[in-house]
Amino acid sequence: MTSPASDDLPEVFPPTLREVMLRGRWIAMLLLCLAVAAVFAWLGQWQLARAIDTAPREEGATEQVMPIADVAVPGEYLTDPLIGQRVEVSGTFVPSDFIVVASRYNGGIEGYWVTAHLRAVDPDASLAVAVGWAATRDDADAAADALAKSTDPNEVVTLTGRIVADEGPVPPPKSDPWEITRMSPAALLSRWQDIGDTDVYRQFVVADDPMGGLADIDSPAPDAGSSVNWLNIFYAAEWVIFAGFAFYLWYRLAKDAWEKELEELADAQTVDA
Repeated sequence: MTSPASDDLPEVFPPTLREVMLRGRWIAMLLLCLAVAAVFAWLGQWQLARAIDTAPREEGATEQVMPIADVAVPGEYLTDPLIGQRVEVSGTFVPSDFIVVASRYNGGIEGYWVTAHLRAVDPDASLAVAVGWAATRDDADAAADALAKSTDPNEVVTLTGRIVADEGPVPPPKSDPWEITRMSPAALLSRWQDIGDTDVYRQFVVADDPMGGLADIDSPAPDAGSSVNWLNIFYAAEWVIFAGFAFYLWYRLAKDAWEKELEELADAQTVDA
């Protein structure tokens, strides 16, 4: 019994890439890629919406004094439009918690801040307040000691000032492990002696009126800035790229499968020949 001649075998035509892509398996994968791309597109649109402030605050809004309760919440971060807002707050100073912070500049001159621990009454929370500037450490220490002795812990005071975001704590210099060089409520909290059970503001206030014979602290109004957040626009563009990559990945996988099928057909024809 003889095998049929090669001329008698049916001619096999290789599939086209389009035919491979229209197979059920690749259509299912395309639908999956469409779903993934839709999610990426939605994330891009959401990021873009956050990038453009459609209702920016009017110029000079930070200079209007507002109750601190309308600006910040104890324990929570401050949103960008409200950083630098002038606020009014009432409370009592804790006599034992006047602390000096180093590396503070006023008019380009390095000096020291004297800070205080204010027990705010509305809402009930602890707030760090910078109450004045001194050019030397001795002057700052003397003012802090005098304020600690003269402060009545039961006297309710009302002050105005500019609310500023936490600068973040840093390790103290090796020369003095007790020295604080950043205005950070978290760092001051570790040094306050009378904390109690109250919440703590993450921000601090630079008082308009200095105390204890100290100098005014330079605290200019923040720049108006831009209503466009370019970082968010960059993130939105990234999501669009990811969506496009989902389709490219589907195309690349389908093409790889097609090329592999062509190779297998070519190898089979070579063996038959």
